[in-house]
Amino acid sequence: MTSGAGGRSRRSGAETSGSGDILRTLELLWNTGPRPSRGPRPGLTLDRIVEAAVRIADAEGIEAVSMRRVAAELGTGAMSLYRYVPGKAELLDLMLDRVQEETLELAEAEQDGDGWRAAVEAMAHAYLAHYRRHPWLLRVNQARTVLGPSSLRSLEASLGPLQGMGLSDPELISLIIAVQSFTGGIARMELDAHEAAKETGLSHEEFWGKQEPFLTQAMGSGRYPMLAALSEDTFTEDFDHFDFGLQRLLDGLEVLVARRTGDS
Repeated sequence: MTSGAGGRSRRSGAETSGSGDILRTLELLWNTGPRPSRGPRPGLTLDRIVEAAVRIADAEGIEAVSMRRVAAELGTGAMSLYRYVPGKAELLDLMLDRVQEETLELAEAEQDGDGWRAAVEAMAHAYLAHYRRHPWLLRVNQARTVLGPSSLRSLEASLGPLQGMGLSDPELISLIIAVQSFTGGIARMELDAHEAAKETGLSHEEFWGKQEPFLTQAMGSGRYPMLAALSEDTFTEDFDHFDFGLQRLLDGLEVLVARRTGDS
């Protein structure tokens, strides 16, 4: 459930896509609506407004983005922005579509080899890089995305290399959702750990160091034999959980593709 003001969820305080004037947002995304009349700042454009909002979100988080803050970034008054975009809710949807363009470039840069497996691996790495570059995306409820040209181009490019897998159309979309969800989960863990250290003033090592005497005593009690038997490197940061999980996902898909296409 959302409020119309600013696209903020009453339940969680998170920003929510698709919570503004959807028709006006679509007009702006697809450039089909009325153009603003010439104002006192001829250099001000919708593109510059969206780019400034993305810069602020990247540097300070999505909660820092407001019409007033974006206007200050551009050296103009907030009222000037309303000539181009109705409010923050619509601006958020424009921001989401704008940054989608990057996933195409990232996936192309990551892909090493041909075939669906290389494409899916590149897709996952592109999503992870995307979340790391724009961590505020993980704080936006995108259950109802307003689809613009960049979003559709990204989806179109993702589907291309997957056509030979022998999957149905719903399964292809489900594959993309699975990869995106897995990658988003890893990225969210990274972001949560970073924010926890920042908010508490305790580093990762300091946090676990404070618990070590209690855990050592618990492991020696005999009540947790399986945990006590784990190797010392089990919880080190050296293990690449992202790559391990991604490769297992790809292995599972390989079995399915072989069954569908008759390859063995």
